[in-house]
Amino acid sequence: SGHPPPPPRGDPKREEGGRLVVGYVSADFVNHPLAHLMCSVFGLHDRARYEVVCLSLSPDDGSVYRKQISSEVEKFVDIAGMSALDVASLVRQMGIHVLFNLNGYTKGAFNEMFALRPAPIQVSYMGFCGTMGAPFIDYIVTDNVTSPLELSSLYTEELVHLPHSYFVNDHKRSHPEVLDPSTHPARSTYNLPDEAIVLCNFNQLYKIDPEVFDLWCDILKSCPNTILWLVRFPASGERGLLQEAKERGVDKQIVFSDVASKQEHIVRGVCADLFVDTVQCNAHTTACDILWSGTPMVTFPQRKMSGRVAASVCCAVGCHDLVVGSWEEYRLKVVSLIQGSRRVPREGGGGCRTEGALGEIRERVERHRHTHPLFDTDRWVKNLEGAIDRMWEVHSRGDKPTYIQVPDCIDPSTPP
Repeated sequence: SGHPPPPPRGDPKREEGGRLVVGYVSADFVNHPLAHLMCSVFGLHDRARYEVVCLSLSPDDGSVYRKQISSEVEKFVDIAGMSALDVASLVRQMGIHVLFNLNGYTKGAFNEMFALRPAPIQVSYMGFCGTMGAPFIDYIVTDNVTSPLELSSLYTEELVHLPHSYFVNDHKRSHPEVLDPSTHPARSTYNLPDEAIVLCNFNQLYKIDPEVFDLWCDILKSCPNTILWLVRFPASGERGLLQEAKERGVDKQIVFSDVASKQEHIVRGVCADLFVDTVQCNAHTTACDILWSGTPMVTFPQRKMSGRVAASVCCAVGCHDLVVGSWEEYRLKVVSLIQGSRRVPREGGGGCRTEGALGEIRERVERHRHTHPLFDTDRWVKNLEGAIDRMWEVHSRGDKPTYIQVPDCIDPSTPP
C-alpha cells in the first residue's frame, strides 16, 4: 500500500529480551488538550520492557502538564529549535525502534523530520484525526468503531485496532473532584432554568454546520421546555447563531456560557441532561469530558475519522444505544429521551433533578465510569504496548506493515 522502504541502514540493535525503545514526538507536551489526555501515559509504560523517550518540540511553559510528563517519563528531551536533520540523527543515535507522531498536520508539527525515516516503524496517533497520506508513516493507531476495516481505503497507513476506544484520557487521575457531588455547581450559575431539560454542546462553534443546527432547532421547537446550552467558543459566534435560530423559529431557548478553565468545564457538564453531538466533526476530548461528568451523549457517526470518534468513546462506556444511524433516528432518539423525562424537586430542597429516561441513562453513565474501559488509562497503556509489540514482530520478520488487531489485555475474548 505504497510504503517506501526505509533507507538502507542497520536497524537499532535489540538484545535478546532487551527493551524496545519507544519515542513520542510532540509540540503539545505543554498546557494543551493532548497533554491533558495523555499526561499519565508516558510514565505508565512498563519500564522492564520499554524505554520511553518524549521529544518535545515546544519549550517548557511551566504548566503542571509539562512537569508531570517530563518527571514521569524515563527520558525527556527538549528538541525545540533543532533542525530536522539533527533530530533525525538524534532519534537514530538513541536507537528508537517505534516512533510516534503525536501532531500530524497540527500546529508545531515536525513532519519533515519523520520524512527522513529515522526510525524503522513510524506511527501516527492522536494529534491528527485522519490519514496523513504520507508514505513515511506506516501505521495509524485507531479502533474498529472509529476506523472500521470497510473504510480502510480512507487511510494510507495500515490500521492498528486497539480494543474499545483508541481515544485515551486521564480523567480518573486528573479530575477526581467531579465525582464529589459537593463540587457540582447550581444551574443558576449559568442562567439555566432549573425546571427545563438542558441539551448541551460544548464544542468549538465551527463544528456546528447548518444541517445539525436545523435538527437542533427542530427538536427545540417540538420540545418547548428544553434549552440548548452552547459555549462562546469564540464569542463572536454567539450573535450569528442566535440570529440563525430566530430565522428557524427558535427564540429564548439557547443559552451561551463563557469558555471556562478545564476543571470548571468538566464539572459544569453535570448541569446538562444530554450532550447533542456535532456530526461532521464530533466532540473528541469534549466527549470524554462530558461523559466523565456523568452526562450522556447522542452521536451520529459519518465515514471520516473525525466524524466517528464520539461513537467509539460512547461504546467504550457502554452507551451503544446512543449511537444513531440517520438524521431521523437522531431526532427521534433525542425527542423521545426528552419526552420520557421530567424535572422533579430534590428531596430536602436544593433545586430539581431529572427523572425518567435521561435520569436512568445518567445513572448508567455514572456507574460505567468506574467499570468500563473508557476511563481505565492503565488498561489502555497495556493495550497500546500490545500494539507496539505486534508492530515490532511484523518488522522483525522482515514483513511490510500490515493490519493489526490487538486483543484486550484483561479479556482477550472481548470483541474489540
